[in-house]
Amino acid sequence: MSEELWSKVDQHLESLFVSKDPSLESNLRESQAAGLPSIQVSALQGKLLNLLAATAGAKRILEIGTLGGYSTTWLARALPKGGRLVTLEFEPLHARKARENLERSGVGNLVDIRVGPALETLATLVREGSAPFDFVFIDADKENYAGYLTGALKLSRPGTLIVADNVVRSGGILDPLSTDPRVLGIRKFLSKLAAEKRVDATAIQTVGSKGHDGLAVFRVL
Repeated sequence: MSEELWSKVDQHLESLFVSKDPSLESNLRESQAAGLPSIQVSALQGKLLNLLAATAGAKRILEIGTLGGYSTTWLARALPKGGRLVTLEFEPLHARKARENLERSGVGNLVDIRVGPALETLATLVREGSAPFDFVFIDADKENYAGYLTGALKLSRPGTLIVADNVVRSGGILDPLSTDPRVLGIRKFLSKLAAEKRVDATAIQTVGSKGHDGLAVFRVL
């Protein structure tokens, strides 16, 4: 098995289940032209997030890690009338490009982009007395995933569905000699999640155009 084969399978499945979308394709082009890293979810993963949020009936969605707004667009399209998405982004350039992309995709009016360190923004949302979110997607710097878990739980309610991306790191989580701060951050997150009594959780490996990684999916009890 190879990443080349995984990518070909992804392309085939996308042709079956993901309709051509000029605004999302433009999102990828514009983000790349602006120098943003190409680390957004794949089209199939975006469709999965959309389906999960819609199935959960999410009226309020929290995203930690906006990048160019690709996953944001998929999630915002799952919102019902009157729904709202709050997305947190550290880099001002990324946030500006995301705003442009979201407006082009027709969902800009549904999204509130908050710029700054996500841990601080999460604390601000708690202090503001933010209403709980129905769906949370975590896809930011891996070093702070354990902190994002804490913040997400404070902003959740019983039944909130939370998805965290990039939790396998090409199997790096099994390497006892790894000094990669991203791997160490994910290990800390997974240990904390496994010990968390307020959630029912699982994790799965994924392969595809984004390589070998995985998702953690958990529901607040």
